[in-house]
Order: sequence, then C-alpha cells, then structure tokens
Amino acid sequence: MADSDRGRIPTVIADNVHIVYRVNGGAGGKGSATAALSRIIRRRKGQTERGVRKVHAVRGVSFTAYRGEAIGLIGSNGSGKSTLLRAIAGLLPTESGKVYTDGQPSLLGVNAALMSDLTGERNVILGGLAMGMSREQIKNRYQDIVDFSGINEKGDFISLPMRTYSSGMGARLRFAIAAAKQHDVLMIDEALATGDRKFQNRSEARIRELRKEAGTVFLVSHNNKSIRDTCDRVLWLEKGELLMDGPTDEVIAAYERETGK
Repeated sequence: MADSDRGRIPTVIADNVHIVYRVNGGAGGKGSATAALSRIIRRRKGQTERGVRKVHAVRGVSFTAYRGEAIGLIGSNGSGKSTLLRAIAGLLPTESGKVYTDGQPSLLGVNAALMSDLTGERNVILGGLAMGMSREQIKNRYQDIVDFSGINEKGDFISLPMRTYSSGMGARLRFAIAAAKQHDVLMIDEALATGDRKFQNRSEARIRELRKEAGTVFLVSHNNKSIRDTCDRVLWLEKGELLMDGPTDEVIAAYERETGK
C-alpha cells in the first residue's frame, strides 16, 4: 500500500483475479439438449468434456478501489471490462484469485433487466424495491427519477409499457432509477453512451454527487470524454490483462497514443 493510500477506506480489492468462460464448441439447435445431457453424464463420471473451449477473459488483475473514487475502465471490445464488473458484482465466479467488497455492489448496464410489458411507472417502483428502497423512499423520489430520465419531455411515456420505448429511453430510465439511491459501489456499463449531451451532463453530475456521498463508482465507456469528465482514475485492460492503472489523463493519453482512438 502506498503512503498516499493510508487512512483511505478500501471498497473493492481484486487480488490476482482470473476469470475463465467455458464455451461449448459443438453446434447448437436440434439435438443440443441431448448433447448437453451427455456432457453432464460424462462430467458426473469424471470424464473429460469434449468440444468445450476455454476463454480466459480476465488474467491476473489486481487493484484496490477506495471510497470516494470514480474509476473508468477502458480497452478494446472483448478486453474483459464488463466481465470484471460482473465478477465484482458477484455475478461471475473467479477461476482463481479473489474479489473482496465492502458493502453491496450494484451493477447497472444498458441491458439491465426491466419488465418490458410493464409501464415505466411500475418499473420505477419495482427497480427501487429491487435496490432495497422502501415504498416511501420511492414515492418521495419518483418525480425526480422521471425528470432525471427525461423520457416524459416529449409525451407521457412513463405511463406506457417499456416495450414502446427506444433503447436510449430505456437506458436513461435504468440509470435514473439506479442513481436515485446512494450506493456503496455502483458500476455503470456504457449507460452514459445513451441520450443527448444534456442527459450525459446530468449523469456525469450525478456520478460526482455519488462520489461525494462516500461511494465508489466504476464506469465502462468507449467515450474518452465521458471518462475524463467523470473519473479521477482509469484502469486500462487489453486481452484480459491490466496494462495500466493511474490518473485519468495519464492513462487515457497512453491509450490514445497506442490505439489512435
């Protein structure tokens, strides 16, 4: 631990984390259930599975995140950014190494599950309850959530089923619901890539507020400007390995020199 980190409160520690996916190399479709059953039987008998390909998605990643930090994750597609967030959230097991968290991590992605057949209003309520908010808290924050999302600026969309929303509207509502609660660790996967600049400005301001409320924010984005405007530290991953961990301007400058992006 560096001297500058003494006295700070760690929220996430990744200790030599490896994450491996096992992908069935056989064809899907008709007969795939029979093939799956055969694999299960072989596994129970201790036999080696055939046609299973291993994908080493995260390779020996170590870092410590502290309360009050906003940390950006950058790297090319398939570099392991989203996989690492899912492991921090407890949604993926590690092959080896450990992830330690202080408090409850919350993962927000553009594909976060809301119920398409229910109205936006009902999804606000259910999303708030799923995050541990009381009905009274949801009632008090409901209008702020709707206003923050901006989905009612061109009509009463909050009363319509989510299936009628564009992908951008749905992503904005998901972010607005998640941002209504103070989080120990909030992980955002590409949510700021949706919406116009006005919404992005609101989102970036809210992330800064969450940091001040003693939380830690992780942000995955391909938009370097959003990372610069929001984060004070960046992790750069490529092919599952942590290439660089440091101040935002230094890491993004190195990334842009290397990739031309």
